Amino acid sequence: MKISIERGALLRAVARAQSVVERRNTIPILANVLIEAEGDEATFRATDLDIEVVDKAPAKVERAGSTTVNAVTFHEIVRKLPDGALVQLTDDGASGRMNVEAGRSNFALATLPKQDFPVMTSTEYSSNFKVAAPVLRRLFDKAKFAISTEETRYYLNGVYMHVADGEDGQVLRCVATDGHRLARIDAPLPEGADGMPGVIVPRKAVGELRKLLDDDDMEIAVSVSDTKVRFATNEITLTSKVIDGTFPDYTRVIPQGNTRKLEVDAADFARAVDRVATVSSERSRAVKLQLDEDRLILSVNAPDAGNAEEELVVAYSDERLEIGFNAKYLLEIASQVDRENAVFLFNSSGDPTLMREGSDMSAVYVVMPMRV
Repeated sequence: MKISIERGALLRAVARAQSVVERRNTIPILANVLIEAEGDEATFRATDLDIEVVDKAPAKVERAGSTTVNAVTFHEIVRKLPDGALVQLTDDGASGRMNVEAGRSNFALATLPKQDFPVMTSTEYSSNFKVAAPVLRRLFDKAKFAISTEETRYYLNGVYMHVADGEDGQVLRCVATDGHRLARIDAPLPEGADGMPGVIVPRKAVGELRKLLDDDDMEIAVSVSDTKVRFATNEITLTSKVIDGTFPDYTRVIPQGNTRKLEVDAADFARAVDRVATVSSERSRAVKLQLDEDRLILSVNAPDAGNAEEELVVAYSDERLEIGFNAKYLLEIASQVDRENAVFLFNSSGDPTLMREGSDMSAVYVVMPMRV
């Protein structure tokens, strides 16, 4: 194999591929990136056996071929090369080394045979559709904070993507919950998605997917089967196994009868929660909300450190209410609000609270209260 490739294009491709590689590997080949050169492009493939990323970059291919090298080392070398450099990659297939040349720099990296590299088996996808990058970004960005990190409840360690019945017909919906808070985000159903099986996209795949969604003009091709999900652009393909489990019936958790309505400026509310929570070293400290006629008092009492209180002018006209929440959960939910106002709907101090953005029902959050 002998190719020449521009350093910027090479860095983008290798960076996206190597981020999938686990730093601690018992199988040496999984630490490597597979480089394949043919035609006028080079392909970079990395996997951890659950997720596979394939990235393409334009290249001048003098001699087609393939090899595998340590992904992290290769990425570090390319990252430290000067901007605009032309990088030449050469592997004669016999020496067990791949040469990396750029200007006066020369590196020889140990290789492993391509035959040892595990390629994820292709699947017949039962559903194929396209989604604009900003739509997919919103679905996953607004849901991912609620993904559970508890390994025992593995079926909550991802975002449940499925077709559901919304206010005005069927929608593409993403849901995540850890049992303490829940996020439910809807988007218009893309053409061709109506028969899609519901799948739980794992946390790591959600993080990797986010890197594909920065270009607002891009469309993402989504393919779904019972066992895998694939997201593809012209350059990158991300394939992931889905979590083999049943996502719980989240609709039972979303309160329907909450009538006490608080409307507050989302940014002011988030800043106030952040300020009063400062007196406690524990971020899980309860913040008490005292609601009265058009007035909200936020307070934290940390016996070891002190106490804090802040008052906000809000729109609230129901009977007096005192309720406590984990400060971290409140901040995370408030930070999801893109609009000016956050609307909280309460029932009592012991019941789950509903939060939405103004009158928009396409993003709904639920948070469980704490005793204060």
